[in-house]
Amino acid sequence: MSRIATRFAELKAQRRAGFVAFISAGDPDYETSLHILKGLPKAGADIIELGMPFTDPMAEGPAIQASYLRALKSGQTMAKTLAMVRAVREGDQTTPIVLMGYYNPIYSYGAAKFVREAQACGVDGLIIVDLTPEEDQELREPAVAAGLDLIRLAAPTSDEHRLKTIVSGASGFIYYVSITGPTGTKQVNPADAAVAVKRVKAATSLPVAVGFGIRNEGDAGAIAKFADAAVVGSALVAEISRFVDATGRISPGSTEAVLGLVARLANAAHQTPK
Repeated sequence: MSRIATRFAELKAQRRAGFVAFISAGDPDYETSLHILKGLPKAGADIIELGMPFTDPMAEGPAIQASYLRALKSGQTMAKTLAMVRAVREGDQTTPIVLMGYYNPIYSYGAAKFVREAQACGVDGLIIVDLTPEEDQELREPAVAAGLDLIRLAAPTSDEHRLKTIVSGASGFIYYVSITGPTGTKQVNPADAAVAVKRVKAATSLPVAVGFGIRNEGDAGAIAKFADAAVVGSALVAEISRFVDATGRISPGSTEAVLGLVARLANAAHQTPK
């Protein structure tokens, strides 16, 4: 099985939800970002989502937009993002790593080249926010051939007919976007998300992870009651930003603070009985 399938099978056997941590590659600089990235599994992250910085991230709220700009300003590139994954794999062969972002940087890099290098570095899956099922063949075919999961997004506006299209050809897990609007701009409503996740699960046997709008331990614990994993991104990149001054310089303590927040959120998700 893939690392993603193996991890969800382990979580199911342990009767608990997983915790997925998102950070932006290269934010606020390569070394700090890599240090945080390497610490995520020990802090409690079951799966890592690594954002690929892009100048026009249409689905992202202010926190992640700012993190992408910080990363790009510090010199982050697609090649450096892949190098970060390779560096993590030198000491960790089990934690699933998913690259999340937009298709423009992949298209510019070359889809076939990107997939080939991502697989060689140890990437397990891809979430491409602006690539709809009707338009993802150019990436999906080489990704599937390389053994990478193409993870698709479902939203509150996805009806039963649309869900059939979304889950057809998807793999790894389904990412349920719990709010309408950009990341980090609204707080999740667990009751509404629970109803939606039930609909998604009726359409697929894949695990369902819920993200967007999970801000604190209470949110993570509430989502863990019905979802297969809780995803947190904006809260983590916002924590990083607290340590960055106007010049982009990072102050001491950022890594410890971010990983401490990951540990608290992960613990809330892990301690919720299923």
